[in-house]
Amino acid sequence: MNFFKSQDEARRNTGRLVALFAIAVISLIVMTNLLFMFVFGYFSVEHTGQISIEQLRQQFDWQVFLIIGVAVIVVITLGSLYKILALAGGGARIAEMLDAELLVYGNNDFRKQRLLNIVEEMAIASGTPVPPVYLLDEDGINAFAAGYKPGDAIIGVTRGAIEKLNREQLQGVIAHEFSHILNGDMKLNIRLIGLLHGILLIGIIGYYILRSSPHTRRSKDSGGAAILGLGLVVIGYAGTFFGNLIKAAVSRQREFLADASAVQFTRNPEGIAGALKRIGGDVAGSIIENPAGIQISHALFSQGIKTWLGSLYATHPPLERRIVRIQPSWDGKFDYATHTDAAITAETGAASQQSGAEQQPVIVAAIAAAMTSGAIVDQTAQPTPTSLAYAHQLLQELPAEFTAAVNDPFAARAVIYFMILDKHQSIRDEQLIHLKSSADTGVYEETMKLVRAGYELKEEFRLPLVDMALASLHQLSDKQYVLFKQNLNALIEIDNKISLLEWSISKIVFHHLDPVFVRRVGTIPQNLRLKQVRKACSVLLSVLIYAGKQHLISDEDAFAKAIEELKELDIRLLPKNQISLAALNQSLDRLARLKPLEKPRLLKACAIGITADQKINAKEVELYRAISAILDCPMPPLIV
Repeated sequence: MNFFKSQDEARRNTGRLVALFAIAVISLIVMTNLLFMFVFGYFSVEHTGQISIEQLRQQFDWQVFLIIGVAVIVVITLGSLYKILALAGGGARIAEMLDAELLVYGNNDFRKQRLLNIVEEMAIASGTPVPPVYLLDEDGINAFAAGYKPGDAIIGVTRGAIEKLNREQLQGVIAHEFSHILNGDMKLNIRLIGLLHGILLIGIIGYYILRSSPHTRRSKDSGGAAILGLGLVVIGYAGTFFGNLIKAAVSRQREFLADASAVQFTRNPEGIAGALKRIGGDVAGSIIENPAGIQISHALFSQGIKTWLGSLYATHPPLERRIVRIQPSWDGKFDYATHTDAAITAETGAASQQSGAEQQPVIVAAIAAAMTSGAIVDQTAQPTPTSLAYAHQLLQELPAEFTAAVNDPFAARAVIYFMILDKHQSIRDEQLIHLKSSADTGVYEETMKLVRAGYELKEEFRLPLVDMALASLHQLSDKQYVLFKQNLNALIEIDNKISLLEWSISKIVFHHLDPVFVRRVGTIPQNLRLKQVRKACSVLLSVLIYAGKQHLISDEDAFAKAIEELKELDIRLLPKNQISLAALNQSLDRLARLKPLEKPRLLKACAIGITADQKINAKEVELYRAISAILDCPMPPLIV
């Protein structure tokens, strides 16, 4: 899987969807006009009860046609906007629509804890924020990812999945859902929900007209209203029918890609294939009983609704085809076994007996100097089994106080504040005094617990901790988030200077959480080319070069190597006095709007800049990963 090509394909799929939707809308306009012509023609016929083609032709009026057309467009647009606005909070709105339960740590349920651990490992391995996890009370084996982008994504999993799948199968399912997050499929899925709701609204209007028609005073009006209402119901549901066909066609192809990506991430075909076989052998299969499930059916791991149209209406390819693509030698047998409590207990025991000596690989903060800039860029959104092993061990090595803290909304804020605290005691004291007077009740006390623990966090721990804390920070109220943001900015500004570390942490936090708490419809379009952002490229590369502290090479030479990748842009190394973090913020916000296929060259130039002196340290690695995250190009941990 190539991340940038997948993102570009998702954008093109959106373009195709809009084109198909436009065709559907035009068809609805024509059908609605024919309906009105028929109804008015019906009323114009005296006693005969017959309507000729000539009479219908005489009823045609371009002005009326345009008025009805505009009315249809307005109804569909308002219906779509309403639904998209209702889902503007990201994936959490989808979970609420399905009455899902938010999972939190500390509930002593092994199955739930196992799921949370798998999601956490996959997020750290892929370089994305850890998404909140929701549990659907459904017996079927299914899951979904929802949101506009990684920062507001959530993972939903059914009770059947955590009860009937073993760890490697569940990991395969979660890897599949993370591929949807990384491939840009989630945004497309939400747009599909909104567009289909707009079309369905015509049928809903017809339904209410039909219901009210018996109560009209004159029988002729009653008959006309009934015909009009019934016609709108037919048109609305016919539009929904064709919309669902579009939805199914778009979804099926993305499922094959997500399956392949899951195998690539885990290097374990048996995991996802085993989950699919388990679905095939289970009585409940993957069916979602919640009525709202039909709206999210195209985003599920497996076919979630029953349909009388079979494969034509199916949002997912048949299980057999998916399994054969993963395991060509499959014998055609599904898994009819059930996982007993004894099996779960055995799995728990095996996990607890792992010793530190058996956990590989050892965490390495920096990548080998021999790694090329191209190899670094190629790792974008490409978690591997090594990445997963790294994530597993990193979670083992994290201090217990921090692991517990990031899973609680109060303490998660304390973790972010702790990482901003200055090394100089006088400045730190001033920062703590501010927190004591300004933070929410209990947050200052949680911060002091971490301060008293006396930990000097390794640099490679910082970004994973930020990513882990984001899931808990999603649970803040709007008021709490505003206060959290004000306090974080205040802590940074107390010493009248901002380090790149402070900037990276705050920028990532706000980049991922602002869309969750600041209600927006959709996202900012990504349509810029590199030649349109020359100045922003100059600012970003200049900051990277100066931050790297080059070894046996001048800043000018390192910059010259970096811009070889962007030589047609004619950019230069900016003097230090022309660079500020405000300018860097503005530049990154603009660079985040680059077209997906424009980003790899920029990232490669950045990678050349930090490897130009043949040395790379943890600070440079984490700064590069922070920049990648802000550009919405998740970078897995760079390890040997």
